[in-house]
Amino acid sequence: DFCKKMKSNVILRGLRATSDFEYEFQLSGMNKKLNDKIETLFLMSDPQNQIISSKLVKEIADLKGNVKKFTTKSVLKHLKLKLND
Repeated sequence: DFCKKMKSNVILRGLRATSDFEYEFQLSGMNKKLNDKIETLFLMSDPQNQIISSKLVKEIADLKGNVKKFTTKSVLKHLKLKLND
């Protein structure tokens, strides 16, 4: 209904992680069944808005990479202590 109101046949959706894709894929399929003229386009979010797992941050730190932008100062302090053990 919103697409009709806006005179559009395209829905643009952003994805942060693969887990978002499962839900969005189902949603786009339902929209297509409701109106076969609707197309859904997916764009990956900018890395700064993606979900970052602690496992990845720990792995980067373990490999001596800079994780400052991925975590808080207090977590960074604890990571350094743990890696120096």
